[in-house]
Amino acid sequence: MQPEPEAALPGRTGSSRPGCAERIGLARLTRAYEAGHDLRPLWRRLIERLLDGSIEAGEGLDLSLIAQLLGDKEAGLAIQHAILSSHQLFRSPCAAKPARLRVLALAAATDMGSNTPIEFLLEASGIELTTLYVMPDIEWPDWLPDHDVAMVIASDSDDCRSALDKIAEAMTHWPRPLLNSPQRICRLDRDKLYCLLNGVEGLHIPQTACVAREQLEKLARSTLASSDVAPDLAFPLIVRPRGSHAGRGLAKCENTAEIARYLDEHTHAAFFISRFVDYRSADGLFRKYRLAFIDGKPFACHLAIADRWDIWYLNAQMAASSDKRREEAIFMQMFDQDFAKRHRAALTGLAGRIGLDYFTVDCAETSDGSLLIFEADNTAIVHDMDSPEIFPYKVPQMRKVFDAFAAMLFRRSGRAHEAAA
Repeated sequence: MQPEPEAALPGRTGSSRPGCAERIGLARLTRAYEAGHDLRPLWRRLIERLLDGSIEAGEGLDLSLIAQLLGDKEAGLAIQHAILSSHQLFRSPCAAKPARLRVLALAAATDMGSNTPIEFLLEASGIELTTLYVMPDIEWPDWLPDHDVAMVIASDSDDCRSALDKIAEAMTHWPRPLLNSPQRICRLDRDKLYCLLNGVEGLHIPQTACVAREQLEKLARSTLASSDVAPDLAFPLIVRPRGSHAGRGLAKCENTAEIARYLDEHTHAAFFISRFVDYRSADGLFRKYRLAFIDGKPFACHLAIADRWDIWYLNAQMAASSDKRREEAIFMQMFDQDFAKRHRAALTGLAGRIGLDYFTVDCAETSDGSLLIFEADNTAIVHDMDSPEIFPYKVPQMRKVFDAFAAMLFRRSGRAHEAAA
C-alpha cells in the first residue's frame, strides 16, 4: 500500500516540512529503569552532548525522560523546554518496517506522567507512532507528518490546558480521524469527574472539591465547616495537592488537628479534598482495580490487594504473595464473566458519560456492591513490565489489551480488515 501524501491543516500555507527526530522513547527507557539498568552512564553522555551543543532533538527529549526517571523532575522539564522550543516532532521505535499503521499523538509539554503513555500500548504492534508536541506559542507545522489516525494524549492538568485548547480549535478541520476529544478530556479532573459521573446506576463517587490553601486553613481552625465547602464532605477527609499523582501528598485526616499538621508538611496553594469511603472487603483487606476502556469496552489491567487504604500497585507487594497473585489471575481470567458482568450498569454508564475512545479507571467495590470510583483519566500507565516468571497470567491479559487498542486504531482509520493481518 502506498502511503498517502502528508496532510495540511487548513489555514497553513507554507511549504516547509519539519523533520521528525528519532528517540529511544518512554517505553524503552522506563522498561530499562524498572529492570534495574543504570541509566546514569547514558545520562552523562547525553549531558556532555547537551553542553557542547551537539545533542540531537530526540536525544534531548530522551535526556529529559532520564532525568525524570532518576528523580530530577525540575532538570528534566528544563531540558524538555529547551528542546521543544526548536523541535516538536518525534518518532518512537516501531516493531515493523514498513509500519502497519501510522498514528500521530498530540501531546503537551509537561512531565512524563501527564501525557497518555501510548508507547506501552503500541510497542510491539508494528504501528508507527509519531508525537507532535503542541506548543501554545509556536504555530502548527505547515505540514502534518503522515498518519492514518491521530489521538490526543495531553491530560486534564493545568499545564496541558493551553495545548488542549489549541487542539480543540484545530480539530474541526483535522484531515484524519481524531481520537480522544480534548473537550472530553477537560472533564476528567477530580472535582469535575464527580459532576460528570454522579447519579450513574450502581456507581459511587464521593464529591471532590478543589480548595485554596486558605480554605483548608480555615477548616483546620474550625472557622469553616466541611459541609460549607461541599455538601458531601465529612470527616475523615482525603486530602491531596492539586495536580499530584501516584499517591504523592495523599493523606487521610480524621479531624481538624490532622489537617493542621498536614498543612505544616505541604506548602501547596491548592488541594483536592473528598470524603473517605471505607472500601475494605470482608477479610479486612483493601482491593483496588485498574481498568482500561477501549472503544467503550472495559479491560482488566491489574488488581492491587493490601492492608492499607492508600493503595497502589507498587506498595501492595503483589510479587511477595502467591495468594494475592492467584486472586489477581482469577480477576483477569474471569473479568468478562464476573466483575464486568456484576458492574455492567455502572461500567456502561461510566463509559457513556466520559465518552473517550481510550481512558483508564481506578476503582474498588463497596460493602453494598457499588463500584467506587477513585479517578478516571487518560494518563494512567498500562504496561507489561511485570516479570512473566512471577506474573505469567499477565502476559496474555496485557496482549489482549494491546491488541484491542491496535484494533480500535485500525477501525477508526477505516482499515479494520488489516488489523489481524
